[in-house]
Amino acid sequence: MDFLFLLKFLTMASQYSNYPKELLLKKLKATKTKAIAHGIVVALLFVIAIYKSFTEGISFSSYLPLFFVPMQVIFMKEIKKLKEELASRK
Repeated sequence: MDFLFLLKFLTMASQYSNYPKELLLKKLKATKTKAIAHGIVVALLFVIAIYKSFTEGISFSSYLPLFFVPMQVIFMKEIKKLKEELASRK
């Protein structure tokens, strides 16, 4: 039973398979912009956290940037999925 579920899961259509190419390009551009902006914010949070750790010692704000890293990973995976879908249509 598990094998059949795995087989169905692996052959399942992409989430973006019904989207037109123009919409995929628009979504890719928007996602890239969001990922860049989010990456800059996370990088700034890391710089601030390191500075505050040296000046005031380790506190909650030292670990705050770590909570936002998974969101950046999700953005990167989303961009990868969109690029794969666009590549499969060429």
